[in-house]
Amino acid sequence: MSVFYETAFRRVLFPAYETGLRRRDTLSWLDRYERDQWLSPAQIAQLQWARLKQLLEHCYREVPYYQKQWRALGITPDDIRTMDDYARLPLLTKADIRANFEDLKATSVRDKLLYKATGGSTGEPMRFGYTRESNSRRHAVMWRGYNWAGAPLGSRSLLLWGAGVGTLPWKQKMKDRLYHAAFSRRIVNSFHMTESNMAEYADAIDEFKPQVLLGYMGPLVRLAEWMLATGRRVHRPRAFIACGEALHDFQRVLIEEAFGCPAFNTYGCREFMLVAAECDRHEGLHINSDHLVVELLKTPDAPEEGSTGEVIVTDLSNHGMPFIRYATTDLATPAEHTCSCGRGLPLLSRVDGRVIDAIRTPDGRILPGMFFPFLFKETKGVNQYQLVQRELDKLELSIVRGPAFDDESLAFIRHEIYKVLGDSVQLNCHFVDHIPLTKSGKTRLTISDLT
Repeated sequence: MSVFYETAFRRVLFPAYETGLRRRDTLSWLDRYERDQWLSPAQIAQLQWARLKQLLEHCYREVPYYQKQWRALGITPDDIRTMDDYARLPLLTKADIRANFEDLKATSVRDKLLYKATGGSTGEPMRFGYTRESNSRRHAVMWRGYNWAGAPLGSRSLLLWGAGVGTLPWKQKMKDRLYHAAFSRRIVNSFHMTESNMAEYADAIDEFKPQVLLGYMGPLVRLAEWMLATGRRVHRPRAFIACGEALHDFQRVLIEEAFGCPAFNTYGCREFMLVAAECDRHEGLHINSDHLVVELLKTPDAPEEGSTGEVIVTDLSNHGMPFIRYATTDLATPAEHTCSCGRGLPLLSRVDGRVIDAIRTPDGRILPGMFFPFLFKETKGVNQYQLVQRELDKLELSIVRGPAFDDESLAFIRHEIYKVLGDSVQLNCHFVDHIPLTKSGKTRLTISDLT
């Protein structure tokens, strides 16, 4: 039955919804990206360069921010003849985006943009715009990457995910429920996981019998540890897809032993969705270089040896609010080989900068650090934040306030944190001027000093 539904969904239901009803060209882009991945590395580099040149020329014609910046530097698109020339363009930071939000919009489409907000896994929430075409293309790239893990469109999937904060209207809840049901997937809220209710999550897997298990690394690893410690076995999915944090080798071994299926690492962010993902050869994460330009820029304090660098990304499809050389503050290491699968997409050997600490409580709750991007994405007036736990019953929250921050913002933060953690912890809020960086140049969102 599941194989029949997968086929029907991909060939009939999803085309009717996506192409017919929503008038989006996701499927045509998926077909194109499926073909492009098999080009040679040289052909992909050529394709990437052609798309990059088109984007740069568009920015010079239509985006005030780049017009002003490049003219001040005496640069035109004609001066950018190689990737080395391109790499000398200034970086774009979250602070730049917040300070120049309107000027980053292309003049011809500024009234037609869609918008999202990042949760700020580096502690800095941010809003950004994108076009309908770029939305279709990034979803196509996401589905291509999930297909590498044996999770094509319509696969029966259980997502151990974070539920949004606040209270949704019942109509939105019903709409979301129908939408997920059509995609044959179920969302299980990882923010409610505790030491005492692990069996409920295992039961949910047995009840739903997913072909794909997907979710934040932290909760899934803790569930795997519990399963191995108690001897609990669950319905065996065909693939496990890790999101939100880096999948380390020791975690891969633990997960594959607990769930009995191969684990697949991914790397993405809300600004671009899927940046890189593993295929079934597990020789590294394929960078979606036919869709993005990804550079690895060495940080000032990096050692001379090694090639780990900060991930710098340009989205080649978003001509509405283009991000040219966007500094993600994540760290990654390139692979020096090509994958034996035959795809021409280059590889990352690992992603180093996505570790987010979990928060624990005296009554046994374990809250994944990914809760806080969800929370602060919905809180007005928060420029930066960091949560530190040094004692089991105390949390220290530092906030860099923006102009929109008020008493309602603080009340909302307290209400949502106590809603998921209960009253067994004390939340102390501090207003600060800045959040200190780690030695690697990142701002850690949550820090747990508990053993």
